[in-house]
Amino acid sequence: MSSAAAASETTQNSDPYIQSLFAERIGGANYGKSTEIYKFEKIKRAKRKALADHPERQLLDFGIGENDSMADASIREVMGREINQVENRGYADNGVAEYKEAAARFMQRQFGVKLDPETQINHCIGSKPAYAMLPACFINPGDITMMTVPGYPVAGTHTRYYGGDVYRLPLLAENKFLPDLDAIPDDVFRRTKLMILNYPNSPTGGTAPKSFFEDVITLAKEKEFVVVNDAAHIMLTFDGKPTSFLEVPGALDVGVEVHSMSKGYDMIGWRMGFVAGHPLVVKAFSDVKDNSDSGQFIATQKAAAAALDDDSIPERIRTKYRRRMEKLVKVLRDCGFEAEMPGGTYFLYTKSPTGTASGETFAAAEDATRFLIEENGIVTVPWDDAGSFLRFSVTYIAEDEAAEDALMAETAARLSGAGFQWKS
Repeated sequence: MSSAAAASETTQNSDPYIQSLFAERIGGANYGKSTEIYKFEKIKRAKRKALADHPERQLLDFGIGENDSMADASIREVMGREINQVENRGYADNGVAEYKEAAARFMQRQFGVKLDPETQINHCIGSKPAYAMLPACFINPGDITMMTVPGYPVAGTHTRYYGGDVYRLPLLAENKFLPDLDAIPDDVFRRTKLMILNYPNSPTGGTAPKSFFEDVITLAKEKEFVVVNDAAHIMLTFDGKPTSFLEVPGALDVGVEVHSMSKGYDMIGWRMGFVAGHPLVVKAFSDVKDNSDSGQFIATQKAAAAALDDDSIPERIRTKYRRRMEKLVKVLRDCGFEAEMPGGTYFLYTKSPTGTASGETFAAAEDATRFLIEENGIVTVPWDDAGSFLRFSVTYIAEDEAAEDALMAETAARLSGAGFQWKS
């Protein structure tokens, strides 16, 4: 037994009571004992095996879910200047005026939405904490959060932490990746406090027309629940002008929209975003936030404000990912996949193969993912929540367009010889 294992066993034997103290929301007395392997750990293991079995073969990684470039030089220049200003050294608490005002200008300029930066906007340390905190504003035991699936699970996790339940709204290709609002039972509506949407949608790439948002607003007023739209990918819209939920008449009466600096501004890791919309919801979020964190570093907020004021930055990023997506769609189509340009996001969501001509069968997308990694050296992310799909991301590392083309050529060569089949 290793020294680390021995120390761990000794600790468990000397402090057995700790195992019984864990909260039920994270597993109670069984916390840490689960042998379930999560899909991202399975992907990591498959990547290690592929590298060990084929050290000479480059992994083509379409599984990366974050921007591949650094933030624009102009943003980093502002950060470099502001980090040395003594007035930026302290706690930011619920944010500085410069960022809120820049967010208000951004919303007015991009979407025609006029917001009061004092009462209708507050910053968040990335959008993830916002989805952790918003359930704290509304969910009591027995309440429901409706969430689209597949999707980002954080709001649902925290809903359950507060004793609430999650009602899943499947996103199906035949419904253009929009939830079927008519299929929601009345008894669910009676308990619903929150509806979490995400458009442009990750991972499906679907976008929502204004008519859908109009239906949601009407429903929210009738059934009396709060709407939260996750707009993290909004600046990566490909099928027309980006649409904000808040630009639809009535939206400001029923909810908020959460924006992120990560996707549209290459600010992955900077942890900046904002919650905007209904003033009472923003106030409640701010109160919970005030008891959860002390605000993002002020220099970071000021750099992010400068980013929001420069529309050329998201335009360049959108152009790059649109170009890459068009190349990937063509390659996948040529290799037999049902691939179409997504309405937005840097994710391509396509039906998973069910097997190969040589006799391999895949019961789920996870099986196809593992085969792709181990046999073809191609990394994707599986989704089996509403059918079996693979998510390809165009955030792979490539220094220029020539490198993109070389990677696409290698991808086509590997996939064309795989003999994938799709059965209905």
